[in-house]
Amino acid sequence: MKSVHLKAYAKINLGLDVLRKREDNYHEVRMIMQTIDLYDKLTLKILDEDTIILKTNLSFLPTNENNLVYKAVKLLKDEFQIKKGVLIDLEKHIPVAAGMAGGSTDCAAALKGMNKLFHLNLTPNQLMERGVLLGADVPYCILGGTALSEGIGEVLTPLSPMPPCHVLIVKPSMHVSTKFVYENLNVGLLTSHPDIDGMIQAIKKKDVAGVAMRLENVLETVTINEYPIIEEIKQLMKDAGALGALMSGSGPTIFGLFDNILLAEKAKSICRKHDNNHRVYVVDIKNEA
Repeated sequence: MKSVHLKAYAKINLGLDVLRKREDNYHEVRMIMQTIDLYDKLTLKILDEDTIILKTNLSFLPTNENNLVYKAVKLLKDEFQIKKGVLIDLEKHIPVAAGMAGGSTDCAAALKGMNKLFHLNLTPNQLMERGVLLGADVPYCILGGTALSEGIGEVLTPLSPMPPCHVLIVKPSMHVSTKFVYENLNVGLLTSHPDIDGMIQAIKKKDVAGVAMRLENVLETVTINEYPIIEEIKQLMKDAGALGALMSGSGPTIFGLFDNILLAEKAKSICRKHDNNHRVYVVDIKNEA
């Protein structure tokens, strides 16, 4: 095998709670993560020369050790003393710095690709153990589907698959720093927390409306305060027929859940008219990585 082709799927957070700030400055979280059918494409090819070359369709992305994909390839090359080189072609479609784990899912795909390309025979759990060294969301992106995420995001429990529905994604033009959001979150002042256990039960019962009514993300208390447009878009989605709407991760991406594709497409048009700079998609739930 000389090359592998992979799809790296985006995620949304159906519920995101922060329990406390730890002594190591990481935050203890409790989240429900969900894969959606929006993805980047990666191709990994073996080179004779012992080097790592990363190419991407976005000129502003780093193509060296500052890119998680490069780090993932180097991690396994070093560990397994692989003397062949690797050429990575990364085709980005997931918005960058958007709260959708774009960098983490590319990293996860690179680990999977290296495993396949060089016949390393690492199990998914072994890949996840290495993935957490690169980022808290990477293990989930290796697992995929519907999962409860705890600890700093690395303690994962697979859940019943999320029932089928349509997901409207709106990414406003601004970028949000995850570091800024967490640094400005005061866990002690939070007055509301997501009903994560209730959502798990709703997912088990295949109750999309029950999931939608429990959508909640405590990071909105920081990001919406900084960028009120997020609340505007959430309201636009609800007014257009979304069962519920929420900011994903630390933002600024907003998603709405729909049980009717025509309503989802109509809401897509409304959100696009709201601002031509919005990136807008209608995708489906995807129940594996």
